Amino acid sequence: MELLFFLQGFRCIFQMTELQPLSQLQETDELSLNVQEMQFWLDKAVAWGQADSPDTRKDTCRHLSRLRNFLQQILTQINNTSSTAEIMKKFPLLGQFLGRLCWNPYVTVGETSRQLLFQCILGLYTEHPSNAVEKKANQWIQKVLCQLATEDDVAVQALTKHMGVPAKEYHVKVLQKMVMWLKENVENNHSSQSEVNQSILSGSEVFVPLATFPEASPVIGALLQQPMTSISDSLNEDFFDALSSSQSRYGLQLEKQALVSLWCHSLPSLEEAVLSLLKSVTCSGSAAPQNLEHQVTKSFLPEACAQHCSIFLVVSDIFRSVLKQNETSQPVRSVVQTVTRCVLRELSLLQPQTSLKDFFPQSPSSLLVPLLTMPSEMPQEALNNHLKWLSSSLQRLAEDGDEGCSTRGRHHLFEAWFLLVQCAHWVQMAVQLLVTSKPEDRDPLLWLLTFYHHPTNKWHQRALQLVRVREAWDHLHTLFSASVFPVPAAHLQPLITLLSVKPQQPSPAPSLTLDLLVHFAVFCRLKLNVSASILQTVVDLSGLRDGAACVLSSLHLRVQEGSCFKSGDVHLRIRELQKTITQMN
Repeated sequence: MELLFFLQGFRCIFQMTELQPLSQLQETDELSLNVQEMQFWLDKAVAWGQADSPDTRKDTCRHLSRLRNFLQQILTQINNTSSTAEIMKKFPLLGQFLGRLCWNPYVTVGETSRQLLFQCILGLYTEHPSNAVEKKANQWIQKVLCQLATEDDVAVQALTKHMGVPAKEYHVKVLQKMVMWLKENVENNHSSQSEVNQSILSGSEVFVPLATFPEASPVIGALLQQPMTSISDSLNEDFFDALSSSQSRYGLQLEKQALVSLWCHSLPSLEEAVLSLLKSVTCSGSAAPQNLEHQVTKSFLPEACAQHCSIFLVVSDIFRSVLKQNETSQPVRSVVQTVTRCVLRELSLLQPQTSLKDFFPQSPSSLLVPLLTMPSEMPQEALNNHLKWLSSSLQRLAEDGDEGCSTRGRHHLFEAWFLLVQCAHWVQMAVQLLVTSKPEDRDPLLWLLTFYHHPTNKWHQRALQLVRVREAWDHLHTLFSASVFPVPAAHLQPLITLLSVKPQQPSPAPSLTLDLLVHFAVFCRLKLNVSASILQTVVDLSGLRDGAACVLSSLHLRVQEGSCFKSGDVHLRIRELQKTITQMN
């Protein structure tokens, strides 16, 4: 019988809630509150919280309708009083009363009662507390909101035991209801701009303790996406800091546009997103190009950069700083190239078109359009001359940067190289053209590759590197033009030696030579089985199987995107070479 009564009482609470929506309660005539009435309801709240018995439940159900009317009167008084300090002076027991109701599950289980209770609590929040009472009230409100999602008391245990719902789930549902109500309030606020901003500021401050709870993400997203003339004046800095920390430590999930809005107004959050992407790639070694593009797209950074130039400029500055510390890191370069490629793709979809100069303000003007132009946008017969022009332009900048100690010259040279890293499709096109280049046409392309891999080398060091790169190209040209098969092992050894790093000997980066090797295997005129045999032997003896597989994957992706010119059987050759590499022990 006791359980049956409880269930009937619970159903009664819920039915009353549904029959009396909040909008009707707000039409109640204002009644004057007095201390005696407040004392009456406080005594009730104390009695209800002291024991969970059939009599207590009966009494709660019997008084619930009157309690909601009383809460509506309190809310009216709060809204009509100029400050929290004043309302607390009139009713010193108000905080204790509201606090006790918050921990009474028979009160908070009803949606209307819960909304009125939360409205009263939030109405006591002071945007700019000017005295100890208001500061203490603000601290209490934040604590109440946080504990509502985490605390577990005797009354809740009793209620959830009868309901068959875990206590944690009950608290989460209470929080979710509160969040959805606040979200609707934020989205449907039709007040003046100043009132909206004040409301949002108060909301953001209140939600600082709840930033780690996934259930709070809807209202956090609504706050972030509010149209505001000056969001820095409207959202609290502690709110941004809490969100940034919650994202990095607890993986707080926000909708795409809310996340973009957060990045627009919180530099730490944006920095954390970029560094997290870089860390995920560099820690896993050379990630497959397809996986990298998926990671970059999933991060929402390209869309955010395309929509907001300011975000792209910050992201580019982070990449600059990382590359200055480690210019030879291929994983970092891959991230920079992939992000830039995805951003340019997103920009091409936007209407109206944005000036690229805004996105690349530090890049040399003469190189901007030539490098940002895709090879597929030009006639194939013009590619070689275009690359020669790029090479000679960069050589002039390098000579200016190498002479003396001009900070300005070094800055221009670095910015030219950084743009080349961002637009590495031209470096990749140079590697492809070198497969079929004549000896007299190779030097400008080889210089471009040497500069790309060793940008800070002085002219004499770069000259030595260029000698070694020519040597690598000569070996490859000879190997893939051979008429005797199989190729003698002695003919392969010089190439294997070049692929090995020797600290005391100036040699081109192994990645450069490996790039050339893979491109020769794909684009040369040799039969596929011969090319596969050469590639397999060289990468096996040099221990660069994984690197070769990564270059093939990158090339395959470029072919699919149409960013490189190809012969009819290039897809087949890449697939077969990939199969050869993956089947090696």
